[in-house]
Amino acid sequence: MSAQITILDGGMGQQLEARGAPFRRPEWSALALMEGPDHVRRAHDAFIAAGASVVTTNAYAVVPYHIGEERFETDGGRLAALAGRLAREAAEAAGEGAVRVAGCLPPLFGSYRPDLFDPARAPHLLDVLVGAQSPFVDLWLAETMGSIAEVEAVRTALRDDERPLWVSYTLRDDDPDLADPRLRSHEKVSDAVGAAVGLGAAAVLFNCSQPEVMGEAVSIACRTVRAAGADIPVGVYANAYPPMAEDTESNTDDSAVRPELEPPLYLVFARDWVARGATIVGGCCGIGPGHIEVLKGGLA
Repeated sequence: MSAQITILDGGMGQQLEARGAPFRRPEWSALALMEGPDHVRRAHDAFIAAGASVVTTNAYAVVPYHIGEERFETDGGRLAALAGRLAREAAEAAGEGAVRVAGCLPPLFGSYRPDLFDPARAPHLLDVLVGAQSPFVDLWLAETMGSIAEVEAVRTALRDDERPLWVSYTLRDDDPDLADPRLRSHEKVSDAVGAAVGLGAAAVLFNCSQPEVMGEAVSIACRTVRAAGADIPVGVYANAYPPMAEDTESNTDDSAVRPELEPPLYLVFARDWVARGATIVGGCCGIGPGHIEVLKGGLA
């Protein structure tokens, strides 16, 4: 077990809902930016207090898929900048250098739906998100990427930005082959990791899929990184959702969080990921500060 484990934060959406923040679908976590930004700051504070040394901006739902085309055009930049500022304020309150801020670059056309990705529209949406968050972030996190094409679009949008790019893929977890994990696009993990390395990623992760499908993906990722002669970390931040089918509509889905994924069980999965080579661990949807606190104590 490595002592050099980077602890991420957990799922912002469910944390905001649990704390009584303004929350509904389809706006999801973006509604708190519009109507109760103090809740967002307090959620960041809670994850930092639990032990997170990286917090991600609450920009995941600041896309037309969640807030609508018109609102994105008129207010998307302001909301993404507010998400960046709130995360930066929380990080600075923790002390100089204690916490880094990851700028969220989300799936632009719906989580778990790489089939909806539109390469013609992606550049404009990404330009808004990158430009607005840029003053506040230490690194970029392209998260819940369901296909290689989505990552390629992010890399292009960042142009010559020298800050690290962390690439995080989401995996199929509806009737998966645990020995041959695939992206939601059905692309192989080895191909996806190889593409991320080739695009200059500073870390490769897997997120927003069930913990059960992550282990072999970590093993494959570590082997692929080594074979490419790269020296970058591999990480995981799983969700607490039931399996998500290929046609899931993420902004209307009302699935309950799995009650059995309490912090001690999540730590069991995390220890397996670390044993396989992961050095970045956190949580996604349904993983709260209690889980992060247990990770911090159980992995360090």
